[in-house]
Amino acid sequence: MTRLLPYPVAAAAMLGAWLLLVESTGPGAVLLGIAFAAAGTWVLALLGAPPGRLRRVAATSRLLGVVLVEVFRSNNAVARIILARRDARERRSGFVRVRLDMRSQYGLAALACILTATPGTVWVDYDARDGTMLLHVLDLIDQDEWVRIIKDRWERPLMEIFE
Repeated sequence: MTRLLPYPVAAAAMLGAWLLLVESTGPGAVLLGIAFAAAGTWVLALLGAPPGRLRRVAATSRLLGVVLVEVFRSNNAVARIILARRDARERRSGFVRVRLDMRSQYGLAALACILTATPGTVWVDYDARDGTMLLHVLDLIDQDEWVRIIKDRWERPLMEIFE
């Protein structure tokens, strides 16, 4: 089975995403989705994607809850910054360099997605040699606070899940 479909979970996710995108579960959509999912997993195999394993599923659901709350909170904060023009002069954006302990490629990718999906923050760069990430923050008040947030709120749970 792994020769025919090297990453079966990824294939199922691709098929599900395809069916959601085309908004159909007709035979043609399903067959085309299966073909795209198979081709996608073969490309992953050619690229040599390392196998990934979720270590703690319960931590994944807790992290998802925290991410949803944070995205909602950040949306409100960014909306207030944009709508309150008088405070714009007091706001200061900037870059924060964070040294990460996590080395899992999947954990780093998940962290990049979380940070970029959270309004007001963007993952800019990652230096694999020393394990540092560069983050842009829309409303930078305290760099040390941002480092603590990244390490405690995001990196530690992701390391629990992926390492």
